[in-house]
Amino acid sequence: MARVREVILGVGGGIAAYKSCDLLRRLQDRGYSVTVVPTPSSLNFVGAATWEALSGRPVTTQVWERVDEVRHISIAKRAQSVIIAPATADLIARIAAGRADDLLTNLILAVDVPILVVPAMHPQMWLDPATQANVATLRARGFEVMDPEVGRLTGDDIGPGRFPETPSIIDRFETVLGIKKDLLGKKVLVTAGGTREPIDPVRYIGNRSSGRQGAAVAVAALSRGADVTLIIANSQLNASEETELAGVKVIAVETALEMHSHLEIEFPESDVLVMSAAVADARPSQVSAGKIKKGDLQNIELTQNPDLLKSIAVLRKSQIVIAFAAETSLDITLAKAKLEAKGANILYLNDVSEGAIFGSTDTQGIIITSNGAQISVPNSSKDSLADLLLDQALIQLG
Repeated sequence: MARVREVILGVGGGIAAYKSCDLLRRLQDRGYSVTVVPTPSSLNFVGAATWEALSGRPVTTQVWERVDEVRHISIAKRAQSVIIAPATADLIARIAAGRADDLLTNLILAVDVPILVVPAMHPQMWLDPATQANVATLRARGFEVMDPEVGRLTGDDIGPGRFPETPSIIDRFETVLGIKKDLLGKKVLVTAGGTREPIDPVRYIGNRSSGRQGAAVAVAALSRGADVTLIIANSQLNASEETELAGVKVIAVETALEMHSHLEIEFPESDVLVMSAAVADARPSQVSAGKIKKGDLQNIELTQNPDLLKSIAVLRKSQIVIAFAAETSLDITLAKAKLEAKGANILYLNDVSEGAIFGSTDTQGIIITSNGAQISVPNSSKDSLADLLLDQALIQLG
């Protein structure tokens, strides 16, 4: 399925509502964008101002608020998944009955996305036949309903009904979405974008790389549980794409030498290196402090930039390295030679002639690996390629 980013967090009117503040922050840490939709009664526990401050988004509870936006439809169209946490006995009953008496219950009827329900209530309320029947109804309709934990609740009562811990909720949520966590405990380092080598304060030597492919790899690795660092040169990402990098350590650079210095620091601690940046092969030998007049710009003396991957090879231990080859033809023989010369485990060869690939959200090419695999990538999203490359890295990691 497509990568899920937009989440509705519905909050019911129970004391456990305060725990959903932590759930919101942890979802954001994992790169999700969250819109909070509390029930009116839940505001007795956590106010709208708190949710707005934490989510960075407006919060409404009734369909009569911001009527011009038709909130129950506009939010529903954007949503890719829903978590209702905590879900009280009353809220579960209203959803099971198909009620639409506040913004959240209207949204539930308007969305067609995975929904995770996280009940929290007094043990007797949870065990009551009416609640159990309502839960069975929701499950029969395709809702994913967690069983509450057993433990101490308000006062001295102990039993089933306790709000689950945040990691348990997120694990269940991502299981429902089919998100793999096969990179947990791994550190992934990604380079992206195109370096710019200054000629003077106005001009530079550069290329057309937007940074989208590297950003896609970073987001995919984060989604799969990795600790991710992205060194990006002169990003052309839009605001939405930058938002997806929440949870990624981002280091912005401009030149090849700046990227090189950060690679030397970050690479030794990494398990996987993805070199998707388009690094300028050369830089001006001298950079003018003032703008060079047009009549004086007759020639530029160049100095070769270091081969970043070769230059950090001395630091390599057991890291898996993914290289990129942006060529103007799909020459497999040349690509295999480059794979060996770079000492990479995996190389992605693509054809950028006539302006293809650079700046686009799509790509096509061939994945070549050091163990002899050759995988054709037909026209696909850069998100899809990111996961294909990480799959190959995991094979080589064993």
